[in-house]
Amino acid sequence: MYTLAYESIADNNLNVGAMEALLKKARSNNALKGITGCLIYYDGSFVQLLEGEEQNVLELYGKIKLDGRHSDVHMFSEDDIRAGTFPDREMAYYPIDEIKASRYEFEQFKRNLLLLTDLMRPTNITVKLFWARINFLLGGPPRCQVYTGNNCWPAPTPTLFR
Repeated sequence: MYTLAYESIADNNLNVGAMEALLKKARSNNALKGITGCLIYYDGSFVQLLEGEEQNVLELYGKIKLDGRHSDVHMFSEDDIRAGTFPDREMAYYPIDEIKASRYEFEQFKRNLLLLTDLMRPTNITVKLFWARINFLLGGPPRCQVYTGNNCWPAPTPTLFR
């Protein structure tokens, strides 16, 4: 098995309806290809972890890079893995809108997601970097520092898609 994590900037025109259509199609296609993972959308950014057979994951990532619904797509980690972290998830999604949700609901969502980043026990560097990026996006304090060569990645942050 293989995993990769990437980040991108969402197109400004991506609304709830477009997101739901994207998720429906992605869940179906991912299930057929044996791809699982977690997609986080927060404050105009996507962060996604993909898992599956290397050829299938790389083919999907190639399509994502060409998709006009986001830009500045860049992979920040990849690994060969023994088993997936999200074996039963084609993609999960939690629909929260910072503008429509009460401030309390939104802050509770962020706290819960930050807690999830603390509870995860990553088994490879790509998963560690994924959760570190999620924490960073949510504005949480660095939970851990992951060093890769000369790079230091803070711990994770999101709006949730998995």
